[in-house]
Amino acid sequence: QVQPVTSGGGLVQAGSSLRLSCVASKRTYESYNLAWFRQAPGKECERVVFIGWNDNTYYGDSVKDRFAVSKTRATYTVYLQMNNLKPEDTGDYYCAAAAPGTGFVDVCSWAQGTQVTVSS
Repeated sequence: QVQPVTSGGGLVQAGSSLRLSCVASKRTYESYNLAWFRQAPGKECERVVFIGWNDNTYYGDSVKDRFAVSKTRATYTVYLQMNNLKPEDTGDYYCAAAAPGTGFVDVCSWAQGTQVTVSS
């Protein structure tokens, strides 16, 4: 199995924190690029953060300085720590994998996601 399993969403108040989990296989964790995407109701799919197989990490401008990625090799898990959440962070969040040299295509239409709702 290449694609990871995403979990950890919930309903929180603005200003709160939430941590999402992305559990991958050993092969995916070690050799694939990973990325977190999100899609708010009525909006386009947005890439939140890219995590390269070599750990190079790139955050979207809308989450920079609030979200952080961490990894636990023992469980092949990638976490997305989301701090100071805002109502505009509400949406379905997806973690997906892609082989190096390939892209992430239409992730929000096929990946397994978790719902995050931030109330004001």
